[in-house]
Amino acid sequence: KRILKDGDIINIDVSPVLNGFFGDTSKMFYVGNPSKKARHLVEVTEECMWAGIREVAPDKRIGDIGAAIQEIAESNGFSVVRDFVGHGIGKVFHHPTLQIPHFGKRGTGRRLIEGMIFTIEPMINEGVWQVVILDDDWTAITKDKKLSAQCEHTVRVTSTGVEVLTLREDEVPRL
Repeated sequence: KRILKDGDIINIDVSPVLNGFFGDTSKMFYVGNPSKKARHLVEVTEECMWAGIREVAPDKRIGDIGAAIQEIAESNGFSVVRDFVGHGIGKVFHHPTLQIPHFGKRGTGRRLIEGMIFTIEPMINEGVWQVVILDDDWTAITKDKKLSAQCEHTVRVTSTGVEVLTLREDEVPRL
């Protein structure tokens, strides 16, 4: 019901199912000509996602992922939403036993093991990290009504590092 206007940034989130297994990915898009601030937010959010992905390897910890994301976001003057996290995924869409916060401390949290599959999907805000859920019980907006961006990929821990399962054909991995 909302009409997009020149300068908006939007996130499109897609959840494909193949042979009974879920995938989950999202990408930010520009509507027309966004402001320099909006472009910077989207670029930093993408870099945050890739920084988190680069931390994925056997024996690393979930806190390493969140710390890498938080370091980049905050060094650029942005904040990391704490209310939404990455999640385990497979035959169950949002697997409740594996959550991936996008903030944290290195060397903490569950140890990553080969075969784990989960999403990394940081939501980075221009202002405060707090969000408000609207009456539709789905739409999230920033508490201070400033810009927010989110990017997402589904990843698998391999014996030597990480595989991005939702890499798009036009996308160059930043590993």
